Amino acid sequence: MTAVPTDDQVPVYDVLGIGFGPSNLALAIAIGEHNATAAADDRVRSVFFERQPAFGWHRGMLIEGTTMQVSYLKDLTTMRNPASTFSFLSYLHDKQRLADFINHKTMFPTRIEFHDYLEWAAARVDDVVHYDSEVLGVHPVQGGELFDVRVRRGDEVEVHRARNVVLAVGLEASLPDGVRSGPRVWHNLDLLHRVGELDGTDPQRFTVVGAGQSAAEAVDYLHRTFPGSEVCSVFGRYGFSPADDSPFANRIFDPQAVDDFYAASPEVKDGLMEYHRNTNYSVVDLDLIEDLYARAYQEKVQGKQRLRMFNASRVTEAEPHDDGVTVSVEFQPTRERTVLESDVVVYATGCRPRDPFPLLGESARYCARDEQGRLQVERDYRLRTAPDVRGGIYLQGGTEHTHGITSSLLSNGAVRAGEICDSILARRATTEPRADEHYALSRG
Repeated sequence: MTAVPTDDQVPVYDVLGIGFGPSNLALAIAIGEHNATAAADDRVRSVFFERQPAFGWHRGMLIEGTTMQVSYLKDLTTMRNPASTFSFLSYLHDKQRLADFINHKTMFPTRIEFHDYLEWAAARVDDVVHYDSEVLGVHPVQGGELFDVRVRRGDEVEVHRARNVVLAVGLEASLPDGVRSGPRVWHNLDLLHRVGELDGTDPQRFTVVGAGQSAAEAVDYLHRTFPGSEVCSVFGRYGFSPADDSPFANRIFDPQAVDDFYAASPEVKDGLMEYHRNTNYSVVDLDLIEDLYARAYQEKVQGKQRLRMFNASRVTEAEPHDDGVTVSVEFQPTRERTVLESDVVVYATGCRPRDPFPLLGESARYCARDEQGRLQVERDYRLRTAPDVRGGIYLQGGTEHTHGITSSLLSNGAVRAGEICDSILARRATTEPRADEHYALSRG
């Protein structure tokens, strides 16, 4: 490590964001729009750190032709500020595709186009984000009013100081117990990253495990991309279940629903999550279900069955070897077993919020937990902390137990970012040092 003189001066940030996916991108935009009209002494000084070398959001699942499952109106800004120049419609206008998109008559752009929109927005706020930067820990200082955040950038570790920290560390792959990813065992999040490893080979069989949208999309993609390969879909249900995107059910994603959920008793919270799981979890768009069924049926008609559905089934064993994976599948009603010698197994078994505690470091011991060990979170997404920690730690994601089903979804991202920005402004005490005061930068 390179030592730096202690008289190097850096600002104290009002907001330091950890992670720069859609959630903290929306926050950066909300802060920028506030600053554009605020007096000089009311502006918010912010910085964001992202591990990836450039902006990217689930690139491994940007399958050509797949569409978003939320309306384009639930973009980074529209639900918070319909007049924002960072909206999806502003993006279309800037790209000279607005009339074309209107003629398309859809509320759901392709995932590739929406990702391009996110990149377009991220490029417009790139002055506040540092990529290739890994946050190592967050530590309270200055009597608990500030946080020192250790960040590895290249070969050096820098320490940046902030009044508020906003964690948006995203999701990570969830694999069944005992399963580890490897050359022949993939998670669907890495599908497009890993499929190039098969160049020059002639895969005979893929096995896809899972019952949700990502599983169905992986099955569809592999079946179309490898016309000489068999694709086996293994899931515990009797068939893919359609997502409930009916108008009344979709109210669970409304901003008002967050208020309702937060105020509800634990029993009501559990009931709401169970009632509306079929809006988001282990469900598939009906059009894709019908398309896969039609393909499987036509293959039966033609006597060439490449698409095989192992419904009401589970994988009991998956043994990787040099040339593939030996997969044992049990049909649960009869316990009959089938062995599939597969070139690759793709687990589309969901994602879970990344645990923020490793990043919080010493700050973690000041965070309150409920009787189930979960973080206690205020309505404004700020963690409840011990009284001697007066700086703010905010979560974007990982708050499903307090704020409901939209915790990690795009649906409420714009409104959530605005609420966090408003909270930071409202809590900022007039006696605090202003953002233009400086403290020494330390590196270790």
